[in-house]
Amino acid sequence: MISMLAAGFGAVFLDPVMIMAVFAGVVIGVVFGALPGLTCVAGLSLLLPVTYAMKSSMGLSMMTALYIGGTSGGLISAILLNIPGTPSSIATCFDGRPLATKGEAGKALGVGVFSSIYGTCFGIACMILMAPTLAAITINFGPWEYFGVTVCALTLISSLCGKSLLKGLISAVFGMMFATVGLAPIDSAQRFTFGSVALSSGFSLLTVLVGLYAISEVVSTASGGSGKDVSIITDYKIKGLGFTWNEIKGQWKNLNISSLIGLVIGILPGIGGSTSNIVAYSVAKDSSKYPEKFGTGIIDGVVAPESSNNASIGGAMIPLLTLGIPGDGSTAILLGAFLLHGLQPGPLLFQTNGDVVYSIFASMILSTFMMGAVMYLGMRVFVKILKVPSYILMPVIVVLCCIGAFAINSRVFDVWALVAFGMLGIAMHKANLPAPPFILGFLLCEMFETNLRRGLEYSNGNFFEIFNRPIAMVFVVITVLSVAYSIIANVKRYRRDLCD
Repeated sequence: MISMLAAGFGAVFLDPVMIMAVFAGVVIGVVFGALPGLTCVAGLSLLLPVTYAMKSSMGLSMMTALYIGGTSGGLISAILLNIPGTPSSIATCFDGRPLATKGEAGKALGVGVFSSIYGTCFGIACMILMAPTLAAITINFGPWEYFGVTVCALTLISSLCGKSLLKGLISAVFGMMFATVGLAPIDSAQRFTFGSVALSSGFSLLTVLVGLYAISEVVSTASGGSGKDVSIITDYKIKGLGFTWNEIKGQWKNLNISSLIGLVIGILPGIGGSTSNIVAYSVAKDSSKYPEKFGTGIIDGVVAPESSNNASIGGAMIPLLTLGIPGDGSTAILLGAFLLHGLQPGPLLFQTNGDVVYSIFASMILSTFMMGAVMYLGMRVFVKILKVPSYILMPVIVVLCCIGAFAINSRVFDVWALVAFGMLGIAMHKANLPAPPFILGFLLCEMFETNLRRGLEYSNGNFFEIFNRPIAMVFVVITVLSVAYSIIANVKRYRRDLCD
């Protein structure tokens, strides 16, 4: 393996054209990740035809470089505009934006980029060292195991609810309700379509995400509801990487645990970074000595989501390369890229095209440090976006969001749905209903329903079959312990508030 990896590094680092292709992929990815309404998946889709004329190693290296840059780029708009550039950067808004409004945007960006680099390196290292072993474990997952994973993830809602667990649960249920609109995932029965052909396809994640965050933020700013002075954000100073060694040295446990969460969730098909960043944030908050500070602007809340969502890159690549199963939307496009270049991902890929695989590994490592350089060097430029007058910036953001929504399925319906979810976001804010549980419920509903129904079909309607699945039971036990901990914590908080 070492000799193959060395050959891969030689193929990448000794070819100037390959280096330029990787750099171009990183830059394009950062741009697509940072612009609200455009995502990593959109960038990969647009770049796919361009790589057809390239040799396999160069085209696939450029695609993976865009994947890395796009996943990391979402932190820029999440921190500066409170709008997640990609679904993977939802949780970065929770503490990134409050840090920026304190005049510490440089620290937030610096910590976010450092965490992205660390998480990506962690995921790639595990991908190279443990791909066959980890893939062999997850190949044994059936519907009950995936159902257990989903239920376990949904119990983390309590960590995202703020002070009111009830409101958080209401928000999550609303998210799951909107996810059921359209055709059922197994039998394609129409649900809540009201005779509308457009509603048959349901609502896309991008439309929901951008509507709840971007459109509602724009309307709030336009109405003067935000009341935030952007000069506090733009008039900051960056020294070095934006943070000190003393600030980051206490984050190693957070970095490693969050990266491990991102890696494991990335391996599980259909979940990916859009869920791992929220899960890692919740775990970091629950295990913190000062959970009450989360959401007020602390670097812990930036480290966790950014290290996890980038570690999920390596995790999602493991089932793609070893089993031919994409871990998320981005790796689904990458699977198409492999097939386009005449390569079939799977157990034999390492034997038949090992040179291409290890060239991709080497280019991913190079892409990680290129991403860090681009993000750090561009930090001062990114913040200048906020110096653009709001009457110019806000319409541009809305236009980009509408373009992104329309580009998903080429439907005007998605643009109207974007506006509708923007209005819903404003209504939820007025009612003090948190948006993160809504997103988590929307994300996991299909996986929850699909695997529950499949499990019941395989067991002839016997739900207790889950108790015969050891792996599933591990997740059930974690779920029960998590719920018990949440109830106890809420009771203690309620009693403390009464005493105060």
